Amino acid sequence: MKASSPKLFNAGFLGLMVAQFFGAMNDNLLKVILAFAVVRGVWEGRLGDGGEGIVSICFTLPFLLLSGFAGQIADRYSKRTVTLGVKIAEIPIALVAGLGFYFENLYLTLLALIALTCQSSFFGPAKYGMIPELVSDRHLSRANGSINMMTNIAVILGTVIAGSASVRYHGAEGVPRVAWLPGALFVATAVLGFVASLMITRLQPGDRDLQIDYNPFAIYIETIRKMGQTRLLTVMMAWGYFYLLAGLALSTLFRYPEVLGVGDDEASVLMGVLGVAIGLGCAVAGFISGDKIEPRLTTIGAAGLVVFFFLLAAVPPWMPDARPMVRVALSNVAFFIFCAGFFAGFYIIPLQALLQKLSPDDERGQFLGTANAVSFAFMTVAGLLYWAAMPAFTDRPQSMFYVSSALMLAGALFFLWKLRGTGILIGTKPSEQPAG
Repeated sequence: MKASSPKLFNAGFLGLMVAQFFGAMNDNLLKVILAFAVVRGVWEGRLGDGGEGIVSICFTLPFLLLSGFAGQIADRYSKRTVTLGVKIAEIPIALVAGLGFYFENLYLTLLALIALTCQSSFFGPAKYGMIPELVSDRHLSRANGSINMMTNIAVILGTVIAGSASVRYHGAEGVPRVAWLPGALFVATAVLGFVASLMITRLQPGDRDLQIDYNPFAIYIETIRKMGQTRLLTVMMAWGYFYLLAGLALSTLFRYPEVLGVGDDEASVLMGVLGVAIGLGCAVAGFISGDKIEPRLTTIGAAGLVVFFFLLAAVPPWMPDARPMVRVALSNVAFFIFCAGFFAGFYIIPLQALLQKLSPDDERGQFLGTANAVSFAFMTVAGLLYWAAMPAFTDRPQSMFYVSSALMLAGALFFLWKLRGTGILIGTKPSEQPAG
């Protein structure tokens, strides 16, 4: 079942990276353009103050409901076959999203967002479960660092393109309105992702006799029970907890046009900076880890997130007197976001590699599907928390980062306490996991 290549950048892994690149870009294009439209565009006020939190919930809830089922599919069938199927499905979904924007139909567009996240929920377990089948164990940290770096480059490009596309879609002084532009971007990106998925090496099916359980919560309960027999459960929760902070941070960044007094296209530079930083942090974490997994990097990453989330809330925003885009890129806000993103890469890479390495080969899809569901459960909580809390920060939206900093500090202390004596988060013997 395992066909790992001795080379890291083999053809199959490169195909997966490129397919993931375009998948992440399309997810981000749709979510960002839609969020801008809900905050200040054609659907302003339709979902109430903090409506971008509702968009985040629509983005995350399908992952929560479908990841367990998707994990079983990834365990039963070839992960390459699953990937090809979801990439084909992405093309008509992208077309529906484009029609929603063209006809200014919010609910059709939200439906397309939900459908796209359903499609992505099936890609997640196949994608992460495929990595140990495409590369050897000694390359796991570098492989995860590389794929996360490419994902965040996709987020950068997707965010920058989405900011410009949002301005052109809504129209502005001297900028004619282009109603078909979002749809053209979505469909073109989906087609490129499907073509890239054809490069993935053929992989053997998993357990053909696996009986599919259609109750996702039963799958989660059983998988969590198995995880609970080792420290893997705490590792999964520490990994998933990051997405609570990520969800709050991303929703808060959508408020930065008003914080900095700039347009959507300029504010999108901040998300690009965040993407660069996370990608670089993931790559550096993978490089430092080398042929091993270095979980101590997670502790360093958590400390950095606490500090720079706090600075984002506490330090008044400042921009130099420079031309548009450049002034945002050189602002103190961009610097703090870059540092937070860099440390985020340190936090997630070791935990992600541990999840893949410690999951049983024949149940890896279910383990990773459950982990995926947990991460999106945290993101759903982030959307609800943001929606409930943002009205209290209307005059100063960046104060939400105080909440993020406090939550990261509390979470880091809790997980350090839970994993005390194991060496997992200080890196003494990361591959030996005592029972919990």
